[in-house]
Amino acid sequence: MTTDPAPTSDPTAPGRRIDTLPTLTPTQSTQVLALLTEAAHTDGQQAVSEQGRLQLRGGEREGIRHLLLSVGDELIGYAQLEDTDPIEAPAAELVVHPAHRGHGHGRALGTALLAASGKRLRVWAHGGHSAARHLAQVLGLTLFRELRQMRRPLADLDLAEPTLPDGVRIRTFVPGQDDAAWLAVNAAAFAHHPEQGSLTQRDLDDRKAEPWFDPAGFFLAFRGDELIGFHWTKTHAQERLGEVYVVGVAPGNQGGGLGKALTATGLRHLAAAGLPTAMLYVDADNKAAVSVYERLGFTTYETDLMYRTES
Repeated sequence: MTTDPAPTSDPTAPGRRIDTLPTLTPTQSTQVLALLTEAAHTDGQQAVSEQGRLQLRGGEREGIRHLLLSVGDELIGYAQLEDTDPIEAPAAELVVHPAHRGHGHGRALGTALLAASGKRLRVWAHGGHSAARHLAQVLGLTLFRELRQMRRPLADLDLAEPTLPDGVRIRTFVPGQDDAAWLAVNAAAFAHHPEQGSLTQRDLDDRKAEPWFDPAGFFLAFRGDELIGFHWTKTHAQERLGEVYVVGVAPGNQGGGLGKALTATGLRHLAAAGLPTAMLYVDADNKAAVSVYERLGFTTYETDLMYRTES
């Protein structure tokens, strides 16, 4: 069980304190989500990932710590530290309320994250804004990962009916029935991926409970009774944006055109729903995947950057 360390105060910023907590109360979760919403309105994208936002509620989670930065009684900064990878350094995301930037609060949160992680730290900068790059430099962090968001219009989508490998059929996900099989294939397909490959039943349940979840857009590929691939799509209703949420093919089944067929199946579904645009995320150094998506008409929309300590 993680214990609550004493809050830290900063003598250079009167009234500033940082509380490090293993879990948030419902009130604290609501305050953090409001802070994230305000920041997103200014920045144009969320400062904390979907996984991080899901981890704001639902009680304590192993390896997760929340850092709340307050001045007086007002919450003006938040950071989340995730120490669940047995190999990689702990990963973090942080945000400061737009009205309170430029006063050293981001640096204070970054310094607290370095201390909490034993100076082994990875930090996401969503959108790669100049202020985030400067903070990373101040904290002594170096760039080591680029995650591209790519987009393409769907109005002119002209994809033929997907051609499946021999003996393969596609149906949609059945909650409860397909959970275990999907988790196993997802873990195998993304064994190299620090975030996607580590999803648990709790993580899947979190997503199934979200308003956007729709099994009609979650496609599974079977050979006989064996699940060998999937394409999970997502709809961002407010933005009128469809997402290639995740495409995975089980090891031993790559190279036969299944991934392309699954991608096309999901894109046709999103287009049929009347969505004007599709998006996806892909690591910039995954040249093969970037090339596939570029051939499908996707272009880079923005880039998220991850920085880390040298040690």
